[in-house]
Amino acid sequence: MLHGSETWPVRKENVVALQRPEMRMVRWRCGIKLKDRLPSKELRERLGIDDIELVLQENRLRWYGLVLRKDDDDWVKKCMEYEVQGPRPRGRPKRTWREIVREHCQARKMNKEDAMDRCKWGKIIKDV
Repeated sequence: MLHGSETWPVRKENVVALQRPEMRMVRWRCGIKLKDRLPSKELRERLGIDDIELVLQENRLRWYGLVLRKDDDDWVKKCMEYEVQGPRPRGRPKRTWREIVREHCQARKMNKEDAMDRCKWGKIIKDV
């Protein structure tokens, strides 16, 4: 379900749309029916899995760290740092992938220098 999720600029509706089938699978795996009214958190703890929103964050940050460690002349890094020229359309702009990653990094008190050390970056990503 999360293939390529590293590059999705996910909105709240998208997360909810992913949580529904995930929880359906978790309930099926635990042998619990919806009418049993057990909390999702408890079912996830039984199976030892994280919330899908956390998994999306980890995937995004893992990819971001990988791209930051690439050479400056690498095309993937150039694409990530590319600024589109010209006026933006009217109305509220959509949140970009870069804005979402910046918020995740601020919430976990991470910076670009941390990404250069793979072990440290991985530990910060996993610690919530």
